[in-house]
Amino acid sequence: MSTSPATIMSPMKHRPGSIRELLPIAVPMVISYACDTIMTFTDRVFLSQIGSEEMNASMAGGLSCLMMATFFIGLIGYSTAMVAQYLGAGQKNRCAVVTTQAGILTLLAYPLILLAAPLGILSFELIPLSDAQRQPQILYFNILIYGTIFSLLRSMLNGFFTGIGKTRIVMIAGFAAMGVNIVTNYILIFGKLGFPAMGIRGAAFGTILGGAVSAIVMLVAYFRPANVREYNIAKSFRFDAKVMKTILKFGYPAGLEMFLNFLAFVGMILAFHAHGPATATAVTIVFNWDMLSFVPLLGLQVAITSMVGRYMGAGQPDIAHRATMSGLKSSMVYGGGMLLLFVFGAPWLVQLFAPATPSASFAQTAQLATTMLRLAAFYVLADAVIIVFCGALRGAGDTFWTMCISVGLHWALLPIVLITLYVFGLSPITTWGLLVVTLIISGVLFYLRYRSGKWRTIQVVERKTQAELLATDHTQDFHEVRDL
Repeated sequence: MSTSPATIMSPMKHRPGSIRELLPIAVPMVISYACDTIMTFTDRVFLSQIGSEEMNASMAGGLSCLMMATFFIGLIGYSTAMVAQYLGAGQKNRCAVVTTQAGILTLLAYPLILLAAPLGILSFELIPLSDAQRQPQILYFNILIYGTIFSLLRSMLNGFFTGIGKTRIVMIAGFAAMGVNIVTNYILIFGKLGFPAMGIRGAAFGTILGGAVSAIVMLVAYFRPANVREYNIAKSFRFDAKVMKTILKFGYPAGLEMFLNFLAFVGMILAFHAHGPATATAVTIVFNWDMLSFVPLLGLQVAITSMVGRYMGAGQPDIAHRATMSGLKSSMVYGGGMLLLFVFGAPWLVQLFAPATPSASFAQTAQLATTMLRLAAFYVLADAVIIVFCGALRGAGDTFWTMCISVGLHWALLPIVLITLYVFGLSPITTWGLLVVTLIISGVLFYLRYRSGKWRTIQVVERKTQAELLATDHTQDFHEVRDL
C-alpha cells in the first residue's frame, strides 16, 4: 500500500487544509495586519483634527513612500512561500537559508530606495496639488523614507515566521508597533508631556518608531536559542546561489506586481486629489475605511500562501486546494460583515473624520464620502475573492500570471479615473462606480485562473523521495501550528 507524504508526516487530529487548521495561522496574521492599519488610520484621525490638508498629505505621502519600497517588499516577501515549501518538503534546515538570502536583498535594497527618493518628490511637483497639501506631503515623505529599512526587515522576518506557521510572534510585534505608534504620535502631533506640537512631522517620527519596535521584537524572537537550534540558524549565514536564484525567479513577479500596483494606486489617489479639496478629502476618508477593511485580509492571504506552499512542497495539491477553499469561506464571512458596516454605518464612519472646527465645506465632503463608501461595499466581497485566489496562486508558485492579472487591473483603474474626471468631466461618484465594477471583474479573472489548475503542476523547491520522507521525522515540523 502506498503512503502519501501527508500520511508519513502525522496522523491527523483534524482534516488537513480545513478551516480549523487555517485559523491558528490566519488569525494572528489578520490581527497583525489590522494593527498596521489601525496605526495609519489613527494617525490620519489625529491629523484630521489639525486640518484636511495634513490628513490628505499623510495619505498621499505615506503611500508614495511605501511605493518606493514595494518591489523589494514583494520580492523579499516571497520567502514566505519558499520557507513553507521547504518545510513541507521535509527540508527544515533550508528555511533559515531562505531568510538569510532575504536579508542580503534587504541590505542591497535600502540604499537603492534612498537614491530613488527624489522621484517621489518629483511626482508631487508634477501633480496640481494645493500648496497647503504639497508642502506637508513632501515633509512627511522626506522623513518617512528613512524608515523603509524597518519595513524591509519586517518583510524578511514575516517571511520566516509565517512560512513555518508561527504567526503569533508576528501578531505580538504588530501589537507592539501599534501601541508605540499611537502613543508616540499623539504626544508628538499635539505636543503632549512637554514635547512641542510637531504636527505631520510628529506623525512621521511616530510611524518610524513603531516600525522599529516591531522589527526588534521579531529579531529577538528569531535569534532565541531554541529557534537557532531548531532551524540551524547559526549555519545559515551564507550566500546560497540556488536559493537566491529561486527567490529572484519566483519573487520578482510578486515584487514587480506590488510596485506597479502601488504606482497605479498612488497615481489614482493623486488624480482624485487634483480634482479639488472636497474630492481629495472624500477619497481620503473612503480609502482610510477601505484599507481598514482590506488590509487585515492580507493577513489571511499570507496564511493561505503559507499553507498552500507547505502542501505543494509536500506534493499534496488536493489538500492545498482544500486550504484555499477554507480561506475563501473565511474571507466571505469577513467580507459580508464589512459590507453591512459600509452600507448601514457610512454616515457615522465619515463623521469620525470631521475637523475639530465645523465647516460648511466638510458638509459637502461628507455627503460625497458617504455615497462613495456605500458603493465601496459592493466590491468588498470581490476583494475577498481576489485576496484568497491570489494568495493560493502565489503559494503554489504561479506568480507570473498573478502579476499579469493584478497589474492589468490596477493600470485599468488609473486611466478610468483620468478619462472620466478630466476628459469627460464626469462626477467623482460616476468614476468611483466604474472602479467598483472593474474590481468585481478582476475577482472573476483570478477565479478563472485558479480554476484552470495550472498551479497544480508548478514545482518551486526540490522534494524528498518517499524513502527520504520515511527517514525524516518532521511530523512536528509540519503540524506544530496546531499547538500554537
